[in-house]
Amino acid sequence: MPLPALAPVQRWAPELLLRAQQVRVAFFDVDGVLTDGGLYFTEYAPADPRMGGETIKRFNTLDGHGLRLLQRAGIEPAIVTGRDSRPLRARLAALGIAHAHFGTEDKLPAAEATLAALGLGWHQASAMGDDWPDLPLLRRAAFACAPSGAHAEVAAVAHHVSIAAAGHGAVRECCDLLLAATGRYDALLQDYSR
Repeated sequence: MPLPALAPVQRWAPELLLRAQQVRVAFFDVDGVLTDGGLYFTEYAPADPRMGGETIKRFNTLDGHGLRLLQRAGIEPAIVTGRDSRPLRARLAALGIAHAHFGTEDKLPAAEATLAALGLGWHQASAMGDDWPDLPLLRRAAFACAPSGAHAEVAAVAHHVSIAAAGHGAVRECCDLLLAATGRYDALLQDYSR
């Protein structure tokens, strides 16, 4: 006897779903969005003793799976971050994220280059950030998200502030909302309910 289909338990406000319906690219910051915002350094970096330590990053597997689900749904995840590190590059490579801009404080030109490369406009973009450098993207995107704990000015312009904290499923929450808005959430859930 086949198992019954799973009914989604998440519910989103209709105005959020409507706002995010046309999204085809999702921009994400890293520190304070994909991570908890803490910067971890080891005591010594053998490759460059002047650095005082290697960067350590902690990523959440829920967030990673959400980014993969976006890709399956035809929504391109893109990273625009003010920092760069080997752990970050390794994580993005493992997730197959092709569009990433590292070490950029002025995030708008990087995001616009990605939009141009994909042939998309801001009306087809979402963005998730936590601090002032993310504001230019959040203010232009059709759908703006912020993790709980984001700076007050960022939370004020976001259409959705996650319940989950940064680095603890906030990105997945945004991904799930985008999947629901674009009508792909239910079908993807059924793929895992067999």
